[in-house]
Amino acid sequence: MHAMTRTVVVTDSTACLAPGVAEARGITVIPLQVVIGAHVYDEGTEGASPEAVAAALKAFTPVSTSRPNPAAVLEVYRELAEAGAEQIVSVHLSADMSGTYESCQLAARQAPVPVTTVDSRQVGAATGYAALAAQDVVDAGGDAEAAAAAARARSAASRSLFYVDTLEYLRRGGRIGAAAAVLGGALSVKPLLEIRDGRVASLEKVRTANRALARLEDLLVQAAGSTPVDICIAHLANPSRAEALTTRLTERLADNLEGREVHCTEVGAVLGAHVGPGMLAGVLAPRL
Repeated sequence: MHAMTRTVVVTDSTACLAPGVAEARGITVIPLQVVIGAHVYDEGTEGASPEAVAAALKAFTPVSTSRPNPAAVLEVYRELAEAGAEQIVSVHLSADMSGTYESCQLAARQAPVPVTTVDSRQVGAATGYAALAAQDVVDAGGDAEAAAAAARARSAASRSLFYVDTLEYLRRGGRIGAAAAVLGGALSVKPLLEIRDGRVASLEKVRTANRALARLEDLLVQAAGSTPVDICIAHLANPSRAEALTTRLTERLADNLEGREVHCTEVGAVLGAHVGPGMLAGVLAPRL
């Protein structure tokens, strides 16, 4: 009997996979880097924490982020091949928001085994859910092509909505995209944003933070419809509001969740650096 092709799913540290989930599912996570002041850290529990980033932003310490370079990605692909991987599916955050996907494409050309790269056109947990969809296919015996297709389908069907206290951090990082229109002298307005076509886009303008959060909740419920979904609530330095939103959605979307928990987490250091303290996001991923 020919052994089943061993396919390994790879993603990056912006995918917000819960601690232990990546390990338990056999997903390899490539870290992005965060530069705080003069120091470079890998994103993650061992390196740059969301708390460190929030504190630095509040203290006006320069914070920037950088993609993993192609050589570092190639090293990961090589190690996986040496450990027995025969195919790799590499699922990453939107190429319009980061050079990570490009690094993976460049590394894939030199990798010792075939690598299928997937631009999720998403950021944060929506990328993580796409990687998990790929892993589900692999676990069921599917090949790299089928796994990549599942990741693309799930990320395309996902909604990422978020509220920021201020557009200042997105503007500083040059990540504001189509949402720049909101800036027209309206910095007092609380913007609701979404990821649309791989970029940050303006969704609605609301007057107060409370109103924004109520609207975020309603929009997520609306987006869920009657479909089974996974939901992640992510925040930066805004735990009480994140927990309140988690509780409300757990009640309102009980049927859609089918007994699964709403995952509530602090957003990683890289995304945190671009959205700033106070950010609250809701990611809704249909279970296809």
